[in-house]
Amino acid sequence: MTDTPRLNLPLLAPSQAQKHVTVNEALTRLDALVQLALGSTTITTPPLAASEGDAYGVPAGAVNAWAAHEGQIAVYVNAGWAFVPATQGMRAYVVDQGAHACFDGTQWIEGLQSLSPNGAGMIQRTIEIDHVIGAGATSHVPFALPSQSVVFGVTGRVTTAITGTATGFSLGVAGSVDRYGSSLSMPQGSWLRGLTGAPVTYYNAEDLILTGEGGDFAGGEIRLAVHCLQFAIPI
Repeated sequence: MTDTPRLNLPLLAPSQAQKHVTVNEALTRLDALVQLALGSTTITTPPLAASEGDAYGVPAGAVNAWAAHEGQIAVYVNAGWAFVPATQGMRAYVVDQGAHACFDGTQWIEGLQSLSPNGAGMIQRTIEIDHVIGAGATSHVPFALPSQSVVFGVTGRVTTAITGTATGFSLGVAGSVDRYGSSLSMPQGSWLRGLTGAPVTYYNAEDLILTGEGGDFAGGEIRLAVHCLQFAIPI
């Protein structure tokens, strides 16, 4: 055996010369894999400006140096790519998603909190949306609340002051326009934390709706975050 069975760390051979090369490569791989942070789990082309120790989850459809390595972890070592098997249950922080993910045996799933032997799992997600508010009495954020999800709340921050004749606004859904807040402030930097007395299940995707209070909107931007759970079924 020339490599360890789990992380493919190179092993020293009897009477090997240049032992430090093998040891240093093993240490470099460990440096990347311990407290694992992946640059991305979705890009399919190896980055041209990778730095030593950078790591990526290789997705389906990967090309060039990553071709035929899908489902593995690519680590940039000694100016080239080394590949480590990703095993079911591995966890990593995914930099370009700003979230932790778990490997289910096939792919990295953001927010996966539990995983049964047959692939059922509970997925905790925070979905962030930057929304530009148009002129009118209401402004819809299309399909912001995902289907088949349990939503605990919606938070947000006004990134560009909301203008118009409205003196405030409410945030909700069709049939409950203030479910996630009312009399909300419009200046830049204002924030909201919309909680419900009990989590709400959405069987179909729904719009979030901003409704002007006391008048209409003219413009502005808001960053919204939907905090929810979703459930994967077993295979």
